[in-house]
Amino acid sequence: MSKFDIMETTVAKVHEAYLSGELTCRELCEAYIDRINAYDHKGPAINSIICLNPKALEEADAFDAYVKEHHALMGPLHGIPVMLKDNFNTTDMPTTAGSVALEGWVPDTDAFVTARLRKAGALILAKTNLHEFAIWGETISSVLGASVNPYDPTRTPGGSSGGTGASIACNIGIIGLGTDTINSVRSPSSANSLVGIRPTIGMISRAGIVPYSLTQDTAGPICRTVEDAVRCLDVIAGYDPDDAETAWSVGRREESYMSHLKIDGMKGARIGVLESLFGKEEINRSTNEVVRNAMKVFEENGATLVPVTDNIDQPWLTSEVSVHLDDFKHDLDGYLATLPKDWPVHSMADILASGKFHPFSEGNMRDAMKLDVGTPRYLEKMYNKIGVRTHVLKIMADLNLDAMIYPHQQQLVCKLGANQQQRNGVLCSSTGFPSIAVPAGFAPDENAPIGVPVGMEIIGRPWSEGRLIEIAYSFEQHSHFRKPPVSAPDLRK
Repeated sequence: MSKFDIMETTVAKVHEAYLSGELTCRELCEAYIDRINAYDHKGPAINSIICLNPKALEEADAFDAYVKEHHALMGPLHGIPVMLKDNFNTTDMPTTAGSVALEGWVPDTDAFVTARLRKAGALILAKTNLHEFAIWGETISSVLGASVNPYDPTRTPGGSSGGTGASIACNIGIIGLGTDTINSVRSPSSANSLVGIRPTIGMISRAGIVPYSLTQDTAGPICRTVEDAVRCLDVIAGYDPDDAETAWSVGRREESYMSHLKIDGMKGARIGVLESLFGKEEINRSTNEVVRNAMKVFEENGATLVPVTDNIDQPWLTSEVSVHLDDFKHDLDGYLATLPKDWPVHSMADILASGKFHPFSEGNMRDAMKLDVGTPRYLEKMYNKIGVRTHVLKIMADLNLDAMIYPHQQQLVCKLGANQQQRNGVLCSSTGFPSIAVPAGFAPDENAPIGVPVGMEIIGRPWSEGRLIEIAYSFEQHSHFRKPPVSAPDLRK
């Protein structure tokens, strides 16, 4: 390996090193594979990788040959190792969605996002663990078992995209991809001191992603920096005829959001503080202290914080607005129906009958079997959804706000074997509004050498990604709260 320092590296640094000859893609991939061997099943045993790309080094050699011949890069993510959640279709690796019911299933076509990544020159290094079928927040699958938080081995890494979050936090790969139906990009970002972007519904195609709730599903980047998350967003966003919802992005989505990486992006901003999404119990104290301290960064750098006292009730949003479980059977069955005729399962009912699932998943699937789209109860939730969208926009209009902030979770990410509680991501997932989760600091804990990561969420109006990126990037550059876990140090030292 060259002397190139892979720890906390970025797309820009890697590309500079490729072009100067300081680093090859093969060397970078070998370094990440070494870290997988050292830290995924050994060391902290984060257990984040379902499948390593068997042709990773062969693909890396092709990227290196291109640079050697052309003295140029073939795309905006040329030779950048990607950790891809294992519910994105890939034609060269199985797509299991974390379920043994799909073990060995290799799709005929890539997901739209997968194809966009490849076209941009990205190298998909591995498929990562997720909560089975992405249905909850603890990252436990029947294919791999439970992933572990590298900052605190007694805790989950969040979910459902926890395998992506844990690996990116451990400096395995540069770009991470997750999906988000309720919290699932922002939860592992919050739990692993990372940046996660949940874009406006319709910005990114869901075609070729194993669905949970097509009313609320989207994909998004999970990265160590805002800049790398934006580079990824630019690549994967766009209109796709195979996902009608993306028609809403035409004329609204910017071709690139890189111009919004402004170090003074929060200056003059009016940022609401959603007080009702801060917990009021003793268990919430450490999270509240971290986020309240992080909020000082806004005021110290030219932003105005505005208290928002409207009662945005997280439990009510989860039970009365979010349709994640109502959609689940209908939408998953639609995907499973496309599997080959000789495949053993073609519906959720088939999966339950087969017994091919993790026991942790059974309750959610059986609850989903009792629900369906189009029922009076479903329509009531969809009606509530319209009201919440208007209510949030009215708050922002009345107070002249650019964005609003709150802790992503009101309490620390849960212990292994427990269920996630008091997560606030449902506000954006139930409305379809965009948000960015950013590191806010660490809460002390006896099992976490540097503390348990705490994330802050920044929500905006639909299609306001540019403004959110300005605020998030400026916050990041003035705070530098991100720290890697001490459990996965540089192997060369």
